[in-house]
Amino acid sequence: MDDLAHYNQARWEELAAANVVFSQPWLDLSPETARALVDPAGLLGDFAGKDVLCLASGGGQQSVAFALLGANVTVVDLTATQLGRDQAAAAHYGLAIRTLQTDMRDLSALASGSFDVVWHAYSINFIPEIQTVLGEVARVLRDGGMYRIEWGNPFVAGLSEEEWTEAGYPLKQPYVNGAEIVFPDAAWTFEDSAGAQQRVAGPREFRHTLSAVINGLVQHGFVVLGLWEELSQEPDAAPGTWEHLKSIAPPWLTLWAAYRPALLKQLLPSRA
Repeated sequence: MDDLAHYNQARWEELAAANVVFSQPWLDLSPETARALVDPAGLLGDFAGKDVLCLASGGGQQSVAFALLGANVTVVDLTATQLGRDQAAAAHYGLAIRTLQTDMRDLSALASGSFDVVWHAYSINFIPEIQTVLGEVARVLRDGGMYRIEWGNPFVAGLSEEEWTEAGYPLKQPYVNGAEIVFPDAAWTFEDSAGAQQRVAGPREFRHTLSAVINGLVQHGFVVLGLWEELSQEPDAAPGTWEHLKSIAPPWLTLWAAYRPALLKQLLPSRA
């Protein structure tokens, strides 16, 4: 691992120890609620016997949802505590999953063409260059396999609800792919599972433009199936609150793509 990975790993160990929401296992799932969480658009069909990779998404959440639906699940994460939550959640349901501690940029321990689905949590913003990851995802997917990626909306990255003015939320940072995002406050402030307020230094994050993500997917043989924004569920939220910011500037994008390199070669022969 490089210095960035070591730094972000330490940040995530601290966040997990403080029980940030992303490290709180899902322990009350049914098959119905599990499917609603991991396949809200209904794109994936039957999971029974499918091989699913939860990429950089430890914490005992998506892994057990897929396993409850009958999938064979592997979880890759940088952080031992996060992977421990996956194993604990699997034990809670009497399920078996595989965990692997590694950087998302290095999937060399996984065989080529070994997965039907790669479910990538919000994590690619923690590295400055995404092409290596997209190449590794393409390598481990089977032909026709599905890839879900979530990342920070590049048009509004770095905005904070605390920056509200009567004129709105100001955009100030350059729209540059791979540029590090500067936050007004580098710490994450959140409520843990016991309801206590926590304040923990966050990991370093980087902007990834829409063109970089979509063109990178096409370059590696993916066909885009759909794109969704994370919208506020509180349209009347007060200005200067997180939900109000979300109603104006959706913070996250989610994209589903299918790995179809042969089809893309037919459509775009110059890329063959």
